[in-house]
Amino acid sequence: MSNQARLVLFTPFEPDAATLPQALSAALAAVPVDAVILRLPETDDRSKINLAKAVAPIVQGKGAALMLDGHPELVARTGADGAHVSGLDAVGPALEILRAQDRMCGVGGLPARHDAMEAAELGTDYVMFGEPRPDGSVPPISAIIERAQWWAELFQVPCVAYAPTIDDVGPLAATGCEFVALGDYVFRDEEGPAAAMQRALYALGGADAGA
Repeated sequence: MSNQARLVLFTPFEPDAATLPQALSAALAAVPVDAVILRLPETDDRSKINLAKAVAPIVQGKGAALMLDGHPELVARTGADGAHVSGLDAVGPALEILRAQDRMCGVGGLPARHDAMEAAELGTDYVMFGEPRPDGSVPPISAIIERAQWWAELFQVPCVAYAPTIDDVGPLAATGCEFVALGDYVFRDEEGPAAAMQRALYALGGADAGA
């Protein structure tokens, strides 16, 4: 039996500071999550910091790491545990900031295998495959599965595979990746974020049980 993958959760694009804490609390109360990647609003730094400070105790109180989506320069000011950056070019500058603060750095937006290998060599804490592009599109699930399986078989640096839908959680977990990331669809689920998270956890268990 393989080790069961664990969950990572992205917050919504352009989050509503008034409603996000409650929705996030419901999601995290439902199932264990290893990390939350907080997407910050396109506004001034003070608003970004205030939102991160509002959700930090919710996330960290559940034993999860709070990762800012971008903005490594704000990590220390918000009390976050690290930053998730996009693209190989962002890794070096982010690591320079975050390693000095003993914070984590993860990276996605790696279209080529060589980019992922180079990011790992630079010292990132994980690589992610399949997350939404700037226009909101995602690679085909078959491509995400292929890339996650390739990485899990060959490399020690943890791999996060982004699930475009909850239906994709099981097939991605079966690749052997350490983490499966869930998107903002969790917060738009008709039955609510807690129910969506429970279905995702069930899918992880199903993948493990069939291994």
